[in-house]
Amino acid sequence: MADHPPLYTASVPVFLHYLDRQRGLLDKVRGREEVLGMRLQPDMFTCGQQLATATGFALRVTYPLAGRGQPKVSEPPPDRDGLLARVAEAEEALRALDPAEFAGAEQRRVRHRAGFAQLDQDGATFLHVFGMPNFLFHSSIAFAILRANGIEVGKADFDGQHDYPPGFRF
Repeated sequence: MADHPPLYTASVPVFLHYLDRQRGLLDKVRGREEVLGMRLQPDMFTCGQQLATATGFALRVTYPLAGRGQPKVSEPPPDRDGLLARVAEAEEALRALDPAEFAGAEQRRVRHRAGFAQLDQDGATFLHVFGMPNFLFHSSIAFAILRANGIEVGKADFDGQHDYPPGFRF
C-alpha cells in the first residue's frame, strides 16, 4: 500500500478492518439480539443505530475523498441480519474505490453537515478531524452498550490487535 495515495491508505483499509470488527461484534450478539435496541442514555442512539451510523460514516467519508458522490445504501432493519447486510454492502462499496481516485484528496474541498453545522474542510481535515473520529465514536459507543449489557467483548474484539489470556482482568 506504500504506493497508494496517503488518504486512501488512511481510510479504506482502516474502515475495512473495523467493519470486519463490527461483524465480529454482531456475531457476539447472536441469541441476545435485544441488546441492539439498548442505549447508554435515553437521548443516545441504540446500539443498532450506532453500528449503522458507523457503517454509514465509512462511505460518507471515503467517497467524497475519492471525488465521488456518496452511494445510496439500503436501510435494512437494525436487527443483527440487517446490520450484517449493511456491513457487507459497505465493504463492497469500499472495495469498488480505486486508490488512484484519492490522488490529491488532501486538498480536495469537502462541504458537508455535522449536525446543524455547515463545514467546509480540506480532505485531510475531513478524514482525520471529522470522519475517522465519528466512525470510531459510534463504533465505541456500540461496543460500550454491548459490554454494559453483558455481552462478553473486550479490547481484542474492538481492534483485532490485542490478545489476553482467558480470565485476564485488569
